[in-house]
Amino acid sequence: MASGKRRRGAATAAAARYIESSALLASFLEADVVAQRAIRARGRRMTSALTVAEAQRALLRARLVGRLTEDQERRALRGLQTFARRCELIAVSDDVLARAGRPFPVEPVRTLDAIHLASVELLGEPPQLMTVVTRDGRVADTARALGHPVA
Repeated sequence: MASGKRRRGAATAAAARYIESSALLASFLEADVVAQRAIRARGRRMTSALTVAEAQRALLRARLVGRLTEDQERRALRGLQTFARRCELIAVSDDVLARAGRPFPVEPVRTLDAIHLASVELLGEPPQLMTVVTRDGRVADTARALGHPVA
């Protein structure tokens, strides 16, 4: 019985994903099917509180420049709320900020991207068991350099 629990736990850990802002926004604004599948896949979903704030700002900006109607923005914001409820939200803590300020194996890394990458690192999961879902090439390159699979 104990080994069965370990197997289920390992399967859950293997399915863990950190959803970065660019993938979430590609899902909402570009109907990126690959991003949508990666976000909706079974298993643990994690993201930073920063992702929610970035997505809210991007949706507002999209409406203000005419990319979204008010109704589309409202639907997307409801989708964002649902997404946030279904994720383990990681606070932008002092530890995250301290890690974000140190070098990464691939530089340069922009500040907000460093916060995402620091959040992933501080989850404490073995890198090979935490997939980073992103559409940002610099985040993807750095995540891979840290040992994470990228979707």
